[in-house]
Amino acid sequence: MLTRYLWGPHSAIGGGLALAAILADRLHKWVMLDVVEIGRRGLIEVTGFFDLVLVWNQGVSYGLFQQQTATGQLILAGINVIVAAALWAWMSRMDTRLAAISAGLIIGGAIGNAIDRVLYGAVADFFHFHAFGWSWYVFNVADIAIVAGVAGLLYDSFRDSHKSAPNGD
Repeated sequence: MLTRYLWGPHSAIGGGLALAAILADRLHKWVMLDVVEIGRRGLIEVTGFFDLVLVWNQGVSYGLFQQQTATGQLILAGINVIVAAALWAWMSRMDTRLAAISAGLIIGGAIGNAIDRVLYGAVADFFHFHAFGWSWYVFNVADIAIVAGVAGLLYDSFRDSHKSAPNGD
């Protein structure tokens, strides 16, 4: 009975993409922190509008809700895991591959950032775009997965297949 809440027609692809997002995020963070040693090297200018830099985010998106204690970071990591579990349950009932793929990306990104909170007490962010005096927030691979997943869910929600009501309603 519990299986119906944990596995659905598109759970394999969503779960596979969640795992891929986690692995890509962990690999990139390992390269940046341990191979490139960006913390020691400092800012790496890639182009005139893009840099690699290490920023430890102790909050959530855009640095909101900063948590500087271990307990605060564990609470944020716990919230990440709860959101990922809720998304997994929702994903098991999704009717479209795109929705499941999108949910999988969000799950993978959330878990990737939760791992950082447990390991480091903050999320490691690296990508910084800037141009003409404008600067975007610094983000990581997990954040890219989350944003791509949200965009996919939004696109999927506006597709025609969701707009037709069953006959008789």
